[in-house]
Amino acid sequence: MSGDKAKLAMSVRRLPDFRISISLEYVKFGYHSLVTHLQKLALIPLATILFVEATRTDSNNLLQVWLLLKYNLLAVLTLSGLLFVGCISYFFTRPRPVYLVDYMCYKPPVLLETGFEEFLSHSRLIGFNDSALEFQRKILERSGLSEHTHVSEAVKCVPPRPTMLNARTEAEQVMFGALDNLFAATGVKPKDIGILIVNCSLFNPTPSLSAMIINKYKLRSNIKSYNLSGMGCSAGVISINLANDLLQVHCNSYAIVVSTENITQNWYFGNRKSMLIPNCLFRVGGTAILLSNRSSDRCHSKYRLLHVVRTHQGANDKAFRCVYQEQDEEGKTGVSLSKDLMAIAGHALKANITTLGPLVLPFSEQLLFLVTLVAKKVFKAKTKPYIPDFKLAFDHFCIHAGGRGVIDELEKNLQLKPEHVEASRMTLHRVGNTSSSSTWYELAYTEAKGRIHRGHRIWQIAFGSGFKCNSAVWQALCNVKPSQYNPWLDCIDRYPVEIVDGIPSRKTLKDHH
Repeated sequence: MSGDKAKLAMSVRRLPDFRISISLEYVKFGYHSLVTHLQKLALIPLATILFVEATRTDSNNLLQVWLLLKYNLLAVLTLSGLLFVGCISYFFTRPRPVYLVDYMCYKPPVLLETGFEEFLSHSRLIGFNDSALEFQRKILERSGLSEHTHVSEAVKCVPPRPTMLNARTEAEQVMFGALDNLFAATGVKPKDIGILIVNCSLFNPTPSLSAMIINKYKLRSNIKSYNLSGMGCSAGVISINLANDLLQVHCNSYAIVVSTENITQNWYFGNRKSMLIPNCLFRVGGTAILLSNRSSDRCHSKYRLLHVVRTHQGANDKAFRCVYQEQDEEGKTGVSLSKDLMAIAGHALKANITTLGPLVLPFSEQLLFLVTLVAKKVFKAKTKPYIPDFKLAFDHFCIHAGGRGVIDELEKNLQLKPEHVEASRMTLHRVGNTSSSSTWYELAYTEAKGRIHRGHRIWQIAFGSGFKCNSAVWQALCNVKPSQYNPWLDCIDRYPVEIVDGIPSRKTLKDHH
């Protein structure tokens, strides 16, 4: 008997501590659900009272109400007129819904693929010194890029030919390649386009890029065309914002936004290490997006634009002069992202999510943020600032694939899970940094995986020079299927790949070969 009691006591001691085993994640989910549906729950007692009172009402009470309205006809008509005018005013002054009919990402030809060894041998033939070559090797191996990214044809030549003609050729191949697929997929005629916006930060020829498109597709003579330049990788969202503003004014219109970058004339041929990093990261790419404010397009559009938020954080001269800082210690040269620049980027992101938060976050998260803020500012409590859980507001995240460090920092600071930044990491791996179009390659990746369903919300986050942090929020209008021109269709079964410290695993390399 004593042995049975001992075994029973041991089994009791081995029982888990349920207070610890209860996941805080479920507690937070319960709190979020309760606060989110609090208004609906509060309406239940009110509706019950109204129902009970309605059942007690007899015909004499209804007759008295009718007589009251009959002898106060002027007041009733006045109130009805004001209500009618208010409804009409709201109808004509409300923002027009903007729909994303479809978009196409440019897929470069296979002959432009450049592996690491080809890249380095090409750099050796150009004339880079041994130190610069070794530096580029280290960057490539730990950048998160694969062996299948693309450079322009002029850069692949030996010697390179960074001429104006070749730069225009690259621009034509990217823009026309994406636009041809866009017109073919949507069936929209070029003559129907009323607004054209092209953003390319570093290449701004005369005639302009928009003029090249207008001449190629014979767009109508009264089209509103714009060229945005010098805004870095955030210009894609800025272009969407401009298109949204124009579509609020011009009814029943189509707008095309073309986001691209040109590397032919922006390749660095010196040996300064901080200047060599863009050579290792930037690759050929571009996107063409078709937007519409026509109500008839809602039924066959992919997304609706919900919000666009733009923030600009003034940078100091030091951050402008030194995006990357070289460090020499004991004869060894390394490179690290400027701390000043990362701090400025952090402030820009903070300003952006502070503006966006009240627009997208559920009331439960806003309440927690407000309570924490009051405790810290009013009662001087030593509490950490509350970081809202944006996973409750968005189903998918498209973070600009500017580099492995950028993705790592946002994953950490926004408390995201690996699956939330998968599209960004795989885009960096497959196509590299394509500047303002990278968030669209990420959206195309998520579509190719079949993960976007009706009602899902997507957050595009873009960073650019200045320092800018811009956001666009889209809502899926249907279960989105990938287009036949989706650039991921031929390789999506091989993704995601496992990447550790920017280096693909051996299994990944074997699968790709």
